[in-house]
Amino acid sequence: MTSATTMTSALEPAHRERLMRLAREVSFEAGIRLFEEGRRADRFWIVRTGTVALDLHVPGRRPAVIETLGHGELVGWSWHFPPHLWHLGAQATSPVRAWEFDADAVLRLCAEDAEFGRAVAVWVGQVVAQRLHASRVRLLDLYAPYGSGSLM
Repeated sequence: MTSATTMTSALEPAHRERLMRLAREVSFEAGIRLFEEGRRADRFWIVRTGTVALDLHVPGRRPAVIETLGHGELVGWSWHFPPHLWHLGAQATSPVRAWEFDADAVLRLCAEDAEFGRAVAVWVGQVVAQRLHASRVRLLDLYAPYGSGSLM
């Protein structure tokens, strides 16, 4: 993930501080599923330590790992867009410490403060764009006859 899509680089200090007031510390052991594709997206996380794999259900196969996330990265963006259902699955691939956020509380803050809401929306949009690109590259690597090669 590019540094422009981490919370630290995407949000100005006042917006980061406001968001972090809603954070609670959580931890997950390796192998724990954070969420499943198609289920309700009601929270999100920012990784402090450890790694989380994002995966995509592929009928008749094991889930395809699309991307592995680490320090400072956003886990989960589906909470931001109706119908608020996870588009991917996620699993801790090592012990993880993270900040967890209640999506409804963050969305309320976004609705109350347009500037904050815009900053969060731009940040999440950047993450979605980056994940879409990573998904495309990974799926081409897995299923295209000659792999993805270089896209740029």
